[in-house]
Parts: sequence; structure tokens; C-alpha cells
Amino acid sequence: MLNKAILQGRLVADPELRHTQSGTAVATFRIACDRDYKSKDPNAQNADFINIVAWRNTAEFISRYFTKGSMILIDGRIQTRDYTDNNGQRRYVTEVVADNVNFAGSKRESGGASASGYGQQNNYGGNAGGYGSYGGYNANNQAPAQPSYAAPAAYAPTGLGQAPANEFAELNDDDGELPF
Repeated sequence: MLNKAILQGRLVADPELRHTQSGTAVATFRIACDRDYKSKDPNAQNADFINIVAWRNTAEFISRYFTKGSMILIDGRIQTRDYTDNNGQRRYVTEVVADNVNFAGSKRESGGASASGYGQQNNYGGNAGGYGSYGGYNANNQAPAQPSYAAPAAYAPTGLGQAPANEFAELNDDDGELPF
């Protein structure tokens, strides 16, 4: 089974950050996603308004760096639940649970931060990168150690029919026929 939602939109209002009785952070907010097709009717709705919920560090990250009108990219899953309201009526809720979030606006909109946010310093005092369970938020608010990568060996062919330095061999099969 697959339950995956990837959304990009603008926050309709500032996110609401609350804490459960056990102290777990939860942020709820709504985003507006424009529809591809615009109706000619001026009273028609041309966007979908989607409820989002985020938990723990992702919730704190969203409430700290996103405000009304911010463009956000959300990777999560659709969740349905039901409850009984104060009047005894059964209510059903469909929402997206955000697993990963990232900046999706321009540098100007996000105060100079990178639009992709991945692995780059931002102006918010932390690392906006890291496409992971913290949605680009580093719990210690420190830049993670950068991995070191060795440069690949230069391609240096030693001659036809011989294996070059990077272990790829040139093929000498030019009989004019296609292989399929």
C-alpha cells in the first residue's frame, strides 16, 4: 500500500503550535494550493485549502520559520480520523501529516535563505538543509559535519583495447550491425 502526498502551497495563516499533555509539539496550519485550471466564473474557487499537521521538531521548525503567505513544500501522508464534538455529532477529518518540509519560496521571500534549503546556511541561525525527518531542522541548531568526498580519478585511456585507469574498457565491436 502507498500513502504519499507531496504538496506545495502558501500558508493561509500563521501555524498554530501547541503541546500535548506529555509535552510533544504539534503544529497545525492550512495551505492554499492553486489549481491548474482557472474557472472563468469570478466567484469560483481556484485553489484547494488543505489542512496540515506536523509533530515534534518538524512542528517547531514550521512555527519558527514559516508565517502567513510563506511558500512551503510538504512531503507527508494523508490521514483520516473521526471524533465526537461537544454536541454529540460524529465529525470526520482528513489532513496531511507532514513528515518533511522545506522552503519553497524565493530568497527574497525567505529573508535571504536558500530556496531549496538543502545543506546551505540560512539567515535564521541554523542549517536549513537536511531533507530528513526533521524537515531541515537540526535539533542542536548546529550545522552538521560535512562529508568529505574524494575526487574521482581522471579518465586516462591507455590505448585502444586496453583498460583505462578508471577500469572502463573501450569496445572495438564496429561490425556495422546494431545490437538490437
